[in-house]
Amino acid sequence: MTQSSQPAFAPHDHSHCISDALRMAERRCTERGVKFTPARRRALEILLAEHRALGAYDILDQFAAEGLGSQPPTVYRALEFLVSNGLAHRIERLNAYAACSCLGRDHVPAFLICRACRAVAEAETGLEQGRLGEAARATGFSLERVVVEAEGLCPACARTEAAAP
Repeated sequence: MTQSSQPAFAPHDHSHCISDALRMAERRCTERGVKFTPARRRALEILLAEHRALGAYDILDQFAAEGLGSQPPTVYRALEFLVSNGLAHRIERLNAYAACSCLGRDHVPAFLICRACRAVAEAETGLEQGRLGEAARATGFSLERVVVEAEGLCPACARTEAAAP
């Protein structure tokens, strides 16, 4: 799943999207020599099931219902693994997580977050791009990490809101 478009907001074959992402995640873990345990895999599957941000307790509820554990550390460890290995991102604005839509390559993500349905689309940007990059260069500052989170309405929610009286 290497598209940089906004699949959360565009029609696409979601089952294909999930299976591709899981294959890429397995490959990435093998290349890095880390274990893609059943709990880690299931956490990623849950995040991939919808293109929206989920809180750790949303995932914990599904884990508990499936008999995978009902203690928060189980989910937090799985999420920490996914984030540290580039398989998911923490959406700081929502204190939630979303699966990475650019698996298989290093990138600087920017997130478009729907305030109504919490759908999250991931777009690529660069550390040195835009006015922030210009300001850093002008001051001699070396950028190491940038978090871009934009909030608004996805196309479906914008249509619904526009149609409301």
